[in-house]
Amino acid sequence: MKKVSKVKLYDTTLRDGTQAEEISFSSTDKLMIAEKLDDLGIHYIEGGWPGSNPKDMEFFELCKRLNLKHAKIAAFGSTRRAGIKAQADPNIRMLLRANVPVVTIFGKSWDLHVKDALRCGLEENLEMIYDSVDYLKSRVSEVIYDAEHFFDGYKRNPEYALKTIKAAQEAGADCIVLCDTNGGCLPFEVWEIVNQVREQISVPLGIHTHNDSETAVANTVVAVFCGAEHVQGTINGFGERCGNANLCSIIPNLQLKMGIECISPEQLRELTKVSRFVYEVANLKPWPHQPYVGKSAFAHKGGVHVSAVMRNPETYEHIRPEQVGNRQRVLVSDLSGKSSVVYKAQEFGLDLDSKDPVVQHVVEELKKLEHQGYQFEGAEGSFEILVKKAMKQFKPYFALKGFRVIVDKRSREDEPISEAMVRVSVPPEREGHQFMAAEGNGPVNALDRALRKALEEFYPSLATVHLSDYKVRILDETAGTAAKVRVIIESTDGKRRWGTVGVHENVIEASWQALVDSIEYKLMKDEEDNGV
Repeated sequence: MKKVSKVKLYDTTLRDGTQAEEISFSSTDKLMIAEKLDDLGIHYIEGGWPGSNPKDMEFFELCKRLNLKHAKIAAFGSTRRAGIKAQADPNIRMLLRANVPVVTIFGKSWDLHVKDALRCGLEENLEMIYDSVDYLKSRVSEVIYDAEHFFDGYKRNPEYALKTIKAAQEAGADCIVLCDTNGGCLPFEVWEIVNQVREQISVPLGIHTHNDSETAVANTVVAVFCGAEHVQGTINGFGERCGNANLCSIIPNLQLKMGIECISPEQLRELTKVSRFVYEVANLKPWPHQPYVGKSAFAHKGGVHVSAVMRNPETYEHIRPEQVGNRQRVLVSDLSGKSSVVYKAQEFGLDLDSKDPVVQHVVEELKKLEHQGYQFEGAEGSFEILVKKAMKQFKPYFALKGFRVIVDKRSREDEPISEAMVRVSVPPEREGHQFMAAEGNGPVNALDRALRKALEEFYPSLATVHLSDYKVRILDETAGTAAKVRVIIESTDGKRRWGTVGVHENVIEASWQALVDSIEYKLMKDEEDNGV
């Protein structure tokens, strides 16, 4: 078995990743992602399939302006068609027109595909592979051959599958990539097949896996353990059907667990940022439970866990989150003990001792509120206010004297009109009140706008605040429209984000609770920033 000390990373987010059902990147998007991948230390960036669509060809034109420090841009395509020479094949010509240093082509390894998809003879397929690699190798500096469906082909006809990659090797391919295109292989199968192929092939081997059996990362790691030196995958595992092998898991697995050099430690600390950047460009919400880079990857909820990680993080963390640019988080819930409350208080800059009666009071209050339906895991703004109230360190910034919300729809065709009116006193003890009305694109939006308009005269910084997310969860489905609901609001002022929560049978009241906490949290943080 060949022991690997370093691997080359080949990212196909810009091509294979865009084949995912919900993903589409513009040429500008692809350029931005390519720069991030280069900063991360990726060795190859597959830009797309020239000739398949104008967007990919535009990318290859525009990418020449990039000042890449690490990565080589690769163009992707197929072997020539049956019945013509490589130099006459339009697909091959477009690959060369891309004018990039690396070309990756795929060919058929499974005799089923040769007969049923290509509908040509087995020998002719071998000629197509050899001719295509040979012709391209004479014109570009590096040719990578992707053996499509190799593992399925090898399991059914190992002799022919080997002939296909030997044809690529004899033609001068710089690397032969074994592909689990249908994503159906299990790690023990990859182990057996890669070890057998390694004895037959002398050029570097690569691995390309899909995640249809939830084993893409495991299969990739096993292949590297067996000697693969070239690893293909996508950021966040984007890809067709169930996705491709996830580089955000593969890179730290290889580097931190196996001691195999992929990128520098400094670049590894950028992994979480790159993952979230690609989600942002794809206009997708990051998966919080994604290993290594997810928001919840190093989050602790149970009191026993929290108590242990406060003493030694290794007790419940397999790596230090900072190694991949993530961070440890402690969640507060009805499962929390004193350790969780003390930890969170320290995050807020509050000096609390576990023996302080305030801590026990907060724990009991948490359990009571969560029993009522409150949830503070996504509402740390509300939790900080709760702690400061218990410590007698919170002052209200206004008092509600009343509000009214009207939704008016005058006919089936007309859009509904939402209007809210609020009466507040600033400061809370003031006689009289401030009255303000506002319209919105819904009752909660109208209420939010009216409240902030009423307060902005006294607190101008509220003009910078807006709601970035609004979630409503029914807590008792059996109660129908009378069910209690939980509202979680995420707000931002452009510098920070915070979540707040409200619970009530009336969705407007639940929203009001979350809105008030959101605004008071902002004003509280403004005072802290100003040293008040």
